[in-house]
Amino acid sequence: MKFRFGTDIGLKRFENQDSVKCEYFGHNVLAVVCDGMGGECAGKEASELAINEFFQRFRDGYKENLTNADIRKLMISSVSAANSVIYTKARLGFKNFGMGTTCVAVFVNSKAAIIANVGDSRAYVVTESGMYQVTTDHNVAALLYERGEITEDEVRSHPQRHMLTRAVGVDKTVLTDTFTLEYNDKIELLLCSDGLSGYCSDDEIYQVISDNSFDETVNALIELALQKGGRDNVTVALVSN
Repeated sequence: MKFRFGTDIGLKRFENQDSVKCEYFGHNVLAVVCDGMGGECAGKEASELAINEFFQRFRDGYKENLTNADIRKLMISSVSAANSVIYTKARLGFKNFGMGTTCVAVFVNSKAAIIANVGDSRAYVVTESGMYQVTTDHNVAALLYERGEITEDEVRSHPQRHMLTRAVGVDKTVLTDTFTLEYNDKIELLLCSDGLSGYCSDDEIYQVISDNSFDETVNALIELALQKGGRDNVTVALVSN
């Protein structure tokens, strides 16, 4: 199992409010990407709090003999722990008002990838034939598309495509989507903030992955986002066995 990750402030922002972390648990890997929101430094603090709290809660509950169902429950509780910390922090002062973060996480073992998601940071499965989004975006544009009110093409340019309908730390409790992907021989996953997926098409992202080695891909994807204007912080994590 191997991973690579990176983050960049982009070309338009004054602060990088994204956070990313990958860590080995035995031969397995846990990767998490968070994209913070909030005024002043609140977004940056929210994403960092989420990452740190998620990993702390996961470490405390992790054992080598956990089943995939157990891992799923542990990931949900790790998101909930992060939610509680940020929700409490947001109410300690006006500077933190509105703070919150997306969170997409994947735990990969020798037989499965367990994914947890809140917000619009994404998880993709990368195969020899293409790249497929696993997670669902929790934003207004995606909700309107789900209701049949706008087309798939309109989603990418909708003015409310960055307005989240669900985030970590905004409400007292949080609903976390989970996905379990079982595999036989090989799996490769991409996690990213919307600084990449919001400005680059899936086809463009897949082309970069196809054209570069595993070690080069993260930097190449960040460069792609910068070439597209770098209008947001961009964060990428790649996990493969």
